[in-house]
Amino acid sequence: MKTVLRFIAMSDLHFKVDTATEPERFKAGMRMAYDYAATQAYKKIDALYVVGDFANCGSEGEMRLFKKYADENVLPETDITLMLASHEFFSPDKEEGAIRRLHDIFSQAPDLHKVIGGYHFISVSTERGCRLFDEKKAWIREQLKAAAADDPFKPIFFFQHPHLTDTVYGSIAWGEDDIIPILMDYPQIIDFSGHSHAPINDPRSVHQKYFTSFGCGSLSYFELDEFDFLYGTVPPDRDLCAQFLIVEVHDDHSVTVKPFDILSGRFFNDGYQVEKPWDPETFIYTEERYKTALKPVFDRNTAFDVCYSDHKLKITFDQAESKPERPDSYTLVIRAENDGHVVKQVTVPSSYYVYDMPEQVCIELDFEFRGRFEAKLFARGFWKNVSEPIVTEFEVL
Repeated sequence: MKTVLRFIAMSDLHFKVDTATEPERFKAGMRMAYDYAATQAYKKIDALYVVGDFANCGSEGEMRLFKKYADENVLPETDITLMLASHEFFSPDKEEGAIRRLHDIFSQAPDLHKVIGGYHFISVSTERGCRLFDEKKAWIREQLKAAAADDPFKPIFFFQHPHLTDTVYGSIAWGEDDIIPILMDYPQIIDFSGHSHAPINDPRSVHQKYFTSFGCGSLSYFELDEFDFLYGTVPPDRDLCAQFLIVEVHDDHSVTVKPFDILSGRFFNDGYQVEKPWDPETFIYTEERYKTALKPVFDRNTAFDVCYSDHKLKITFDQAESKPERPDSYTLVIRAENDGHVVKQVTVPSSYYVYDMPEQVCIELDFEFRGRFEAKLFARGFWKNVSEPIVTEFEVL
C-alpha cells in the first residue's frame, strides 16, 4: 500500500485585517505540512480545501489577506478550493458580494466538482447562512451520480461548511440536515465540515454510519458541544487552537486522516483509518464505540486538594488516566456532610484538545456555605464512560 494523493482539509480560519494570529498560524501550518510531506515517499500536497469561514466578516480586505498568505505559503503544486458560508456572508452585501469577491479575487465559483489524481472532490458553498436548498441539492445529486459512475469503489471527497447533523462532535448545535438523504446513497463519501470549532483530536470528530464524516477544527478558537460546562461552550483556554487534517489516499483506495496540531507541530495520533470507504459493514468509527470504551481511572496517589478563602473554593486535582483516549471532562459534586444534600455540582473540560494537556486541573468556585463537606470527583470519557470517584472532605468555618 502506498500513498498516491495527499490533501489538507481545514476550516474556520477567521482571517482579520487587524490581527496576525490566524494568518501566522496558517503560514506555520502550511510550512509544517510541506516539511512533513518532504519526509514521505510520496512528497506532494495535491490540494488544500478550506471549508468556509476563512474570512471573519467576508470583507474584501480579509479575503485579499487570505489570498496574500495563500500565494506566499501554498506551492503551485497544491490546488486551492474555498467554500463560502456564514462568516463570509456577514459583510453588508451578504451572499451576493461574497460570491462576487470569490470570483474576482480567487477566480473561483462557489460550488465545484474537481478530479484530482483520479479522485472526485465535490465542494459546495451554503446559502442563507448555512443552509442548502433545492437548486443546490439537484446539483449535488448530479455530481455524486457522475462521480460514482466513474468508479463506485473510489472514495468521493465531499466538502461543506456546517457539519451534517448528528454525525461528528459539534453537529448537534452546529449541524444541518439538508443533504443527508442525498449523501446516504453513497457510502464511499468522506465528508469534511467545520463551523463548530470542535477539536479534531476528539474521537467523536470522526463518525461513520451511512458514510464517513470528519470535523476540520479551527485556526482561531475552540468551542465545545456541551452546555453543562462551568465555563459554557467556550473554554478558558479557547485560544490554544490551530488544527487541521492531513489526508492521504492509498493505491488500494483506503484513506488515512491525520489530525495535526500547529501550535506543537505534531500529529495527535497515527491517523484515522478508512480501509474500505465504500463498504459500511467495515466501518469502525460508529455509534457503537461506547460499548467497548474503557472507564478513566484515577491513580491511587492522585492529588485532590480543596482550599477555601474569602468565599471561594479552589479545587486542584491530577488528570485521570484514560486509554487509548484522553479524559474528556470532570464532574465535581459537593455534599453537606450532615445530611448528604448537594450544595454544588459542576462539570469542566480536561483540556484534552491541547496537545500538551496540563497535568492538573484547577476549578475556582464561589462558595457561600459553612460546615463540613464531602467533595466527590468523577472523570468522564467521550462515550458516557465514567470513572469511579475520588473523594476528599473539607470544612468551612
